[in-house]
Amino acid sequence: MLFHKITSTSFGIGYIGKGAGTAAAVATCLVWYALMRAETTNFLPAALVTLGITALGIWSGNVVESIWGKDHNRVVIDEVAGMCIALLWIPVTPLNIFVGLVFFRFFDILKPLFIRKLEDLPGGWGVMFDDVLAGVYANICLHLFLKLNLS
Repeated sequence: MLFHKITSTSFGIGYIGKGAGTAAAVATCLVWYALMRAETTNFLPAALVTLGITALGIWSGNVVESIWGKDHNRVVIDEVAGMCIALLWIPVTPLNIFVGLVFFRFFDILKPLFIRKLEDLPGGWGVMFDDVLAGVYANICLHLFLKLNLS
C-alpha cells in the first residue's frame, strides 16, 4: 500500500494540496530537461519511460482509489504521465518544455475535446486517461507550434 501511495503522489508531491497537479507537471519538466537534453535523436527511452509511468499510474490509481476515493487530488502521477506525453518527440529546450507545460495544463484544467469523458472510465484507467489525452493534445499543439517556427 505504501508503494502505491508514494508512486501515485509522485514521491509526495500530491500531498501539497492546492496546485499539486501543476507542481507535479513542473517537477516533470525539470526532470525531463535534466535527463533528456542529452538525448537528441533517440526518443525510445523517453517513450518507454512514459509508457511505464502510465502503466504504473493505472495500477496505483486502482489501489489508492479504494483508500482515497475516485481520482483523489493527491494522485498526481497522471499529471506526470500526461506531461511526459506532451514532451515526447519534441526537441528538448527550455522554451519547448515551457510551451509544452502551458499547453498541457490548459488541456488538463479545462478538459475540452472529450477529455472530461475519459474520467468516467473505471479505476486507474479513469485517473490516467484524461491526462493521457490532455498530453496527446498538448503534444500535437506543441508540434504545430514548432512547425510554424514560433519557437
